Amino acid sequence: MLAPLDLPTALRTRTGDVTLRRAVVDDLDALMRLLSDDPISAARGDVAAEGDRAAYATALEGILADPANDLLVAVSADGELVGTMQLTRIPGMARRGSTRLLVEAVRVSSALRSSGIGTAMMNWVTGPASEALGVALVQLTSDAARVDAHRFYERLGFTGSHVGFKYRVG
Repeated sequence: MLAPLDLPTALRTRTGDVTLRRAVVDDLDALMRLLSDDPISAARGDVAAEGDRAAYATALEGILADPANDLLVAVSADGELVGTMQLTRIPGMARRGSTRLLVEAVRVSSALRSSGIGTAMMNWVTGPASEALGVALVQLTSDAARVDAHRFYERLGFTGSHVGFKYRVG
């Protein structure tokens, strides 16, 4: 849990307010559904299968227990989980000892994309969250196939500055 973050907080969107709060264990099923609601994630195996529930539960518990991480959820007025993102605070030596905030697994329910939820979440990350955590840089990676997401991040002021590499273990 990233302690200095002031949560829960209300985020204004074009379709009404959502509440951004820390995920809890009871959010597991909704988080699995949200990940599977994304075609790229689903192609990687995030299909909300009951047989995968234990693996997701272990991951969620690990994230919630790690003081350098937070898993946040956006919840609509009727209690529906409509968005999520993981934040990781990374102290570093580069850039004169700057601390970075890594944003991962940003998802908004497919039925609510273009409603302003993602914009509100990311504006909160680059504003109040970054200030509270004392970071010099907010960074994220995005799959090369996510062309719409790239336009979204660029519209918010992010720049495509690096080429990422992955090495799949096992």
